[in-house]
Amino acid sequence: MFTGIIEAVGRVISARSGGGGMALSIDLKGLSGPIRLGESIAVNGVCLTVSQLDGSAADFDVSGETINRSTLSRLRSGTRVNLERAMASDGRFGGHIVQGHIDGIGTIAAIRKKGSFAEFSFSAPADLLEAMVEKGSVALDGISLTVTRMDPGGFTVALIPTTLAATTWSQAKSGDEVNIETDILIKVVKKQLDRILPSKGNLTAEKLRELGF
Repeated sequence: MFTGIIEAVGRVISARSGGGGMALSIDLKGLSGPIRLGESIAVNGVCLTVSQLDGSAADFDVSGETINRSTLSRLRSGTRVNLERAMASDGRFGGHIVQGHIDGIGTIAAIRKKGSFAEFSFSAPADLLEAMVEKGSVALDGISLTVTRMDPGGFTVALIPTTLAATTWSQAKSGDEVNIETDILIKVVKKQLDRILPSKGNLTAEKLRELGF
């Protein structure tokens, strides 16, 4: 599990596709402490497992499912990526619960600079927007952010100078694609409501009594 607080920005050494998956090598020298084989690292918000180590260079195997759900297939040698190690059991919970399981891809629709601050607006698929609420949490390229506004077909977040400086988003531009992981708490509640509430017809008093209201 992660918290969405980016620890370092790394660089892709190589990205090779084949066999229905992808082999990714990344320089992790910005991360503190020793990295171990089998450790989980969030790369642009995607939970990946270290399969091989050579100094600060770590190799990761990326499955076809992850390729289809995320932007990792767009990575090239030299690309900067956001990095976060899995949360330690005695660590501080600075962001929100981030699993590293990407739900889909969004696109930066607009960037509005306000001094050293910035407001980013995104377009996103309808099923992802249904799992977001204003003032709720969302992880974008692994960054824990607060949804400041929901719009038809999209949403907006605000970034403080510290977040811009500590992540890849200092170089972001309109049209860039980002990995989106919606809040697991909202997803669980939505799934339960979809299961118990009628999908068609009126919600009657009798139905409400059956549901315990």
